[in-house]
Amino acid sequence: MTRIEDILEKVALQHPQADISSIQKAYIFSAKAHQGQTRLSGEPYLSHPLSVAMLLAEMRMDPDSVIVGLLHDTVEDADISLDEIEKIFGKQIRELVDGLTKISQITFRSRAERQAENMRKMILAMSADIRVLLIKLADRLHNMRTLGFQSEAKQKQIAQETIDIYAPLASRLGIDRIKKELEDLSFYYIDTKTYQNIKDKLKIKQIKGNKYIKQVRTIIKKLMDDNDIEAQVSGRYKNLYSIFTKMLKQNLDIEDVYDIIAFRIIVPSKNDCYKALGIIHATWKHIPGRFKDYINMPKANFYQSLHTMVIGPDKQRFEVQIRTEEMHRIAEEGIAAHWRYKEGKKPFDETEDKQFAWLRRMVDLQGDLDDPKEFLETLKIDLFPDEIYVFTPNGDVLSFPLGATPIDFAYVIHSEVGNHCSGAKVNKKLVPFKYLLKTGDIVEIITSSKQKPSKDWLKIAKTSKAKARIRRWIKNEEREQNILIGKNMLEKELQQYSLFVNKIIKQGKLLKAAAAFSLHSNDDLFAELGYKKISTKQVLGHLGIDTNRIENSPDIIATSKKILSKDKTQGFTVHGLDGLLTTFGQCCNPLPGDPVTGYITKGRGITIHKLNCPNLRTTDPNRLVEILWENNSEEWHTVKIEIATMDKKGVLADISIILSSLDINIIEANIKPLQNM
Repeated sequence: MTRIEDILEKVALQHPQADISSIQKAYIFSAKAHQGQTRLSGEPYLSHPLSVAMLLAEMRMDPDSVIVGLLHDTVEDADISLDEIEKIFGKQIRELVDGLTKISQITFRSRAERQAENMRKMILAMSADIRVLLIKLADRLHNMRTLGFQSEAKQKQIAQETIDIYAPLASRLGIDRIKKELEDLSFYYIDTKTYQNIKDKLKIKQIKGNKYIKQVRTIIKKLMDDNDIEAQVSGRYKNLYSIFTKMLKQNLDIEDVYDIIAFRIIVPSKNDCYKALGIIHATWKHIPGRFKDYINMPKANFYQSLHTMVIGPDKQRFEVQIRTEEMHRIAEEGIAAHWRYKEGKKPFDETEDKQFAWLRRMVDLQGDLDDPKEFLETLKIDLFPDEIYVFTPNGDVLSFPLGATPIDFAYVIHSEVGNHCSGAKVNKKLVPFKYLLKTGDIVEIITSSKQKPSKDWLKIAKTSKAKARIRRWIKNEEREQNILIGKNMLEKELQQYSLFVNKIIKQGKLLKAAAAFSLHSNDDLFAELGYKKISTKQVLGHLGIDTNRIENSPDIIATSKKILSKDKTQGFTVHGLDGLLTTFGQCCNPLPGDPVTGYITKGRGITIHKLNCPNLRTTDPNRLVEILWENNSEEWHTVKIEIATMDKKGVLADISIILSSLDINIIEANIKPLQNM
């Protein structure tokens, strides 16, 4: 088991000014918290945090990171509170431990590529301090090294999670050494048979290949010495997983994979890199298309190196990587290398990935900060400021733009879920529709068949998909309403000619009329009527009905004195006409007993007005029809009554009693004092 003394010694070597006693205190605290706990291997549980702390010390991380390595499982596995950790070790340690605990609680269920990418982004977004990721990678690496004690099913699950999520994260952070080890360990547990097959065949190759590596390394070293370039030269086989992916991608067997050997040349300066490259190309033929200049155009994770593929002795292909010592340290340690970044050096090109531009600024800033702790305080990340990542109840991760709400979530699940969304729970608590989702939220949608989208949802939704679905539903709903309105309008118009809509539909006449408007169905025609894009008069014209027969025949209205029918529901009779739609004019509000007349409108039946209504002065007199109130009408009407009275106590009660005695119901009352009464 790793000893605390070894950790303290390594930290003191890297950070001479560090307070080693804090690490010692964290060790004692962790030992007490995990006392009596064991791992599946039978070892004391403390062996795990000690190993993680050692990995962080080897990565030359700061003392706080090493402390968190010792404490990272105390909250989740030892029932220690974050408040207790803050009280003893401070707020920053608490935040780091809290970040690790949150990531540990994430469950990974999907192996889909998009799902894995979203998960990686979410972990990055949740890690407000980049050290959380580095500590988590150290934690995962030690767990992978001891994975053999888990059940086979658990081994495959954790290994798949590692190769989908954590190995790419290590790559993104530029930590090549950890990335390769995580890949190979995961590969072993995911497909042990293939792993062992490649490893066995590689061993056969290595018997001869090791001599070849030694031969070529000697040649390269002599070439550099002859040209006065101080260089470190090494040769190695590529890791098993990278060989496997190459075999898979190119559909090759290992015997057919030629470029499994790589040589690395480390030189003092950038100029020496290009000089060494020229020497290699002058010595061996390089393969076109296989040269990459990552020095002038670094990768997004700050990786810098020259890569070339050549045909060396015995016509064997191999890769050559050329870089400086600083570039090599960054390639191996990635972001962790910047903890002890040398002041004044700026190895990164301005074209580096914008998502990591913050790190370049922070590295530059370190030159202005004398206190390393002050520098670490500034090293906070927000890699995806415009995106959030939330969970479905099943554990899948979905990405949304910043400002998204449960409405957006519902429509991503399914359009019908969105249309019938009646409520939402976030982290098992009910929230309003306007709640702004945050990274890490677990969202559950509640649906109801009675719920329908409203126009207000358009103000709440953030995503274009949700807004488009809401608009589509509203448009369809309005169409249904306008179909009913249009059909009713046409029905009432046809009644004037003793015709009926259903009969015309059965005869196929209405469909022909619809075709005249380039419409494809009866409902299309009704909808257009409801939207008032076409008029009933136009439809009647295409049905072959002479609309002038009523509109321009004043004789029918003026000469007929015989009452043809009574409409008892209206409380009045219409001279000369039957079956017309009747409405009361809102301009004069006629009441039973008032002298009235009727006005035949176009498409809206007869409107009843008082004889002295000012609006009648400008109408066509030929459209007026005599109206008689029924003598025995008991129809109820809503009327407005204005009462002016002295202001005294109980007057409102007195008025109510009087109206009630007359069997009058008060629907609405507006009471206000009048001036000068």
